Amino acid sequence: MYDKVLGCLLGGAIGDALGGVAERGRACLSDDTQLTLATCESIAAARGVDPAHLAATFRKWFEERRLVGLGSSTLKALRDLAAGAHWALAGARGEMAAGNGGAMRIAPLAFVPADTVVIRDTVRVTHHSDEAYIGALAVVEAIRMNWASALPEVLHDLATPLPDSRVRDRLLHVAEIARYAGLRAMAAFGASGYVVDTVPLALAGAWHMLYESFEGTLDELVAIGGDTDTIASIAGQVAGARGGAGALPPRLLDLVPEREMIEDIGGRFAAYVEAA
Repeated sequence: MYDKVLGCLLGGAIGDALGGVAERGRACLSDDTQLTLATCESIAAARGVDPAHLAATFRKWFEERRLVGLGSSTLKALRDLAAGAHWALAGARGEMAAGNGGAMRIAPLAFVPADTVVIRDTVRVTHHSDEAYIGALAVVEAIRMNWASALPEVLHDLATPLPDSRVRDRLLHVAEIARYAGLRAMAAFGASGYVVDTVPLALAGAWHMLYESFEGTLDELVAIGGDTDTIASIAGQVAGARGGAGALPPRLLDLVPEREMIEDIGGRFAAYVEAA
C-alpha cells in the first residue's frame, strides 16, 4: 500500500511539475499536487473523509500561502471558506464550475472507504457541478479497477457504470478512437481545464504511461498543450497508483520538487490506510 500511495503522489507530482513547465516557466508543484497532499493530510488526521475537516485543511493551506496556480472555482471556494462560509455553500455552481479541480485532488479517496456520496461531498467543497463530481468519480474508479486489458476496453468498462453525463459520453468516444489512433487524436475534442476534456485524456495517458512509456507519454501530453499540468498530473497519479513508486522512472523522480514533503505526508496517509 505504501508503494501504491507513494506511486500515486509522486507520479502525480512528476506530471504536475514537468507538465507545467510551459505554463509556469519552471518545474514546481501547483495546486494539483498541493491539494492532493492536503487531502491526504486531512484524511490521516481526521481518521477518514470528513468534508468539514477537509475544507478546514484547504483553508489552512490557503491562508498559509501554500497553494500555487489556483483555478477560478477553487480560488472562489477558498476565499469563501476563509471568509467563514460553510463548506457546502462555498465555491462556484453551474456550468462554469465543471472544471477539473475536484478530479485533480480526488485520488487519495481511492485508497479509503468512500462511496459516491462521500466523493460528491469532497468535490463540492470547491465545485458544485455534477460533471466535476462524475469526472472525479471516474478517477477514483480508474485507480480501483483492473487495468489488465487494452485501452479501449479499460475506458469502456470504466465509462459504462458512470451516471449519464458528458464525462461518460466522452470516455466512450475516446475508447472508440483508441482502437485506431493515439493520444493526439483523442485530444481533438480539447485539452482544456474543462473536466470533460481533462479526465478522459488523462486516463488514456495513464494507460500509455503504464504499458508503453511514462516519460514518452508525459512528453506527448505536454506537446498536445492545453491544461498540461493537470492532465499530466492525473495521468501520473493513476499510473503511479497502478504501478507503484518502484515503477516510476528514477530520472524523473530526481526532478520532483519538495519530494521530502510528499513522502512525509504520503507516508502518514499510507500508515492510516494500512491501519484502517
